[in-house]
Amino acid sequence: MITGYPKLMLRLEGGCVFFGCLFLYPQMTMSWTTFALLFFIPDLSLLAYLLSKKAGAIVYNALHSYLLPLALSGLFWLYHLQDFQFITLIWIAHIGFDRALGFGLKYETGFKHTHLGLVGR
Repeated sequence: MITGYPKLMLRLEGGCVFFGCLFLYPQMTMSWTTFALLFFIPDLSLLAYLLSKKAGAIVYNALHSYLLPLALSGLFWLYHLQDFQFITLIWIAHIGFDRALGFGLKYETGFKHTHLGLVGR
């Protein structure tokens, strides 16, 4: 579990990612309504907690890690689908926002147990 200065740095890093995405988003020429509608889509992963803590942690972590949106962004670039890059930018913004608030990747022991410590502390 991360505490102290490293935890602060990771949260600040998340905030920088979030605000960086907000800065870049207008370059996508998509509406802010689209941004707002898609921003919380990754949180649908929380529904997996209805199955079990383990399933919840696995699905939540899959959708709240930078790995999938960066891979998808690479595929969009590779296949000349740059018009869809706004999806990955919104997704990355969401992850940065969550990190800034202290919502880290989950452990199977419970929703509040994250790599950034207990949620709410």
